[in-house]
Amino acid sequence: MTLPVPSLDDRRFDDLVAELLDRIPAHTPEWTHPSPGDPGRTLIELFAFLGDTILFRANQVPERQRRVFLNLLGLGRKPARPARGLLALRLPDEAREAVDLRQGARVEKPLPFESRQEVSIAPVSGEVYIKRRVGVDTHPELAETIAQLGQLYGARELDTYETTPLFADGLAQPAGVDIVGDTVDRCLWIALLAPKAARGEDPAALRLRMRDQLARNAAGAPRLLNVGVIPALTLPDDQRVAAPLQIAAEWELSVGGGRNTDYQTLDKALDGTDGLRRAGVLRLVPPGPSLIGVGDSARAVDTLSGVDDEPPRLDDAERQARLVAWLRLRPAAGVQQLRLSWVGLHAVTVEQGQTRGALIVAQTRGDPGERVQLPLTNIVADSLQIAIAEQGSDYQAWTRVDDIALVSQRADLARDARVYELDPQSGEMRFGDGVRGRVPPTGARVKLVSARSGGGRAGNLAAGTVRELTGQRIEDGCLVPLKATQPAATEGGEDAETVAAAEARIPSYLRHRERAVTADDYRVLARETPGLDVARVEVLPRFLPRTRAFGIPGVVTVMALPGTVSGMVGTAPNPRADQPFIEAIHAQLEARRPLATELYVIGCEYLPLALSVAVGLREDAPVDATLAAVRAAIRRLLWPLAPGGPDGQGWVLGRAVVDREIEVEAARVPGVASVAGVNLFERQGTAWVLVPRSAQGLQQIALQPWQLPELMQVLVEVGNSAPAELSSPLSGATRVAVPVITERC
Repeated sequence: MTLPVPSLDDRRFDDLVAELLDRIPAHTPEWTHPSPGDPGRTLIELFAFLGDTILFRANQVPERQRRVFLNLLGLGRKPARPARGLLALRLPDEAREAVDLRQGARVEKPLPFESRQEVSIAPVSGEVYIKRRVGVDTHPELAETIAQLGQLYGARELDTYETTPLFADGLAQPAGVDIVGDTVDRCLWIALLAPKAARGEDPAALRLRMRDQLARNAAGAPRLLNVGVIPALTLPDDQRVAAPLQIAAEWELSVGGGRNTDYQTLDKALDGTDGLRRAGVLRLVPPGPSLIGVGDSARAVDTLSGVDDEPPRLDDAERQARLVAWLRLRPAAGVQQLRLSWVGLHAVTVEQGQTRGALIVAQTRGDPGERVQLPLTNIVADSLQIAIAEQGSDYQAWTRVDDIALVSQRADLARDARVYELDPQSGEMRFGDGVRGRVPPTGARVKLVSARSGGGRAGNLAAGTVRELTGQRIEDGCLVPLKATQPAATEGGEDAETVAAAEARIPSYLRHRERAVTADDYRVLARETPGLDVARVEVLPRFLPRTRAFGIPGVVTVMALPGTVSGMVGTAPNPRADQPFIEAIHAQLEARRPLATELYVIGCEYLPLALSVAVGLREDAPVDATLAAVRAAIRRLLWPLAPGGPDGQGWVLGRAVVDREIEVEAARVPGVASVAGVNLFERQGTAWVLVPRSAQGLQQIALQPWQLPELMQVLVEVGNSAPAELSSPLSGATRVAVPVITERC
């Protein structure tokens, strides 16, 4: 238990008035009626009010001491973190020349964002396809067609597929597509298509022109191809992350010149995905224009189109005429799974914030320890560049330091050091005092050379919010507005830490001193992982996730769950930790664990369940709104994060789900007169099975100490008995498309 903070003086206004009135007989006995309204009584109340104000200020001294102590510990407030995301850019349909943009292209609305790398946009669009596996086991009606195809191709064993487009709406698919397990060739394909030919324009000549635009810029240098990737990587619950997982894969571009299509492996000038481990941009180096193309069979429909190693067959004649080349992603033979949520052409990483520079911000007074307020807040400290021009001299760069007092042990060097401190949150600079750090002379001009500012939760925008980007051309600097598609939500934005929150970290910091020893240390340090919104952390001492065994000496397992964008109760699927999330927390804790501790960081293992409820309503209760409120209350009760759960902190880890508890939660909803019953269901295969009742008539779904419930379906009806069957399909069931290729055969 923390020690209470004492008040230096706990007297208030009424106490001061009473004390002054008690002193009247001793000091002015002739004053016999100090009643309210008396002029003397009014003066007493006035001075009591002033004294109460002074005592309030005096009692703030402990708070000031805590803030000073925070600075002495070197903790400070955590700065705001900017949100990051991907944009896919495209030129107007009538464009025929490529555009090369510098880093720092801007998004103005709804919030300022800036691109973090250069991007080359050729007048070529990219459509993503896979060869999705289909066969007799899933489509029995194809048996005759497949037998005929077998005769056509020499009675070989066939892996039949359909050419399936992905991400046609430009948005990411959270569950992703496994390009290893869901395809017949373990590849993902991007069709590079020329724009539609205008009236009088030769399609073949337009393809050749686009091939040149794709390969080389005006100076004849390779024009790098930006490809954005958002993996949907998840880890098994028992997988320990000891080192970052690099996924071996090659990017290849098709080569024409004959009936068959060959491929050229591309070099990576930049891999912002860390080997397909996280969302980012790859910059690929294309070959010369003469090596870019497709075989004759790829631009036709014949017996070789789409067969074996050929690209997917396009049955649209208009797309065949526009096809410039195919870009494919081919994982190495040892990769067992590669789930991708989105892949797109001409992508760029954007970060919330804006860059400003070339601005005179102040003229110094020559005071020791002078402070200058910059016209920016939430500054990225490493981006700040300051120059000061003293009288009779040019601008000279000054250096930012964390603590001026530690500039140098030599007095002469410390005295003349051109350094300053910065408070990134407020944007305030502080210069030296002439003993530690140089004092800018009177009249010196302070110039903001460059600085980036931004960050906060406001930058976490839903997919599809950003629609336009404006950037400067590399060759001439002219501004170019471009249309943009935002495939996924921007993430990672976090507000700057408040002083109260920073003060609250003092006890935990003094307790663990950046070392993970107790369970609370692991919990606090995991929540402080930079760049992550960690919504829940559970520590399982002596639990080995690989064998699901407790009591293993020296083992510590940390279960962590990410927060949601809204921060509110949602629906299935529940929040899950992906690979970058697990790796970041593991890296945070690994450096701070004791030497003999074996550390595991895992996501949550969810147990899917469903339930049905029958309720009776009051006469004045609206039916639809009340039933919706019952569903929302049950989802909130079983939700794994705050504000869900019985205590508002999420469902308790390993706590069994009992039908009576669901009944109580439903009965609390306004408008519900009675609860006729609750039925719980467990999943067996693809069906929901009613949980058997005990001899006392109770239903219960037991959870292991490392499990949480995942409510997949809830059915609420008005009636006298809860439905005993759930006939609707399970949420998230896979749908099998009808193969287009077999219909044409």
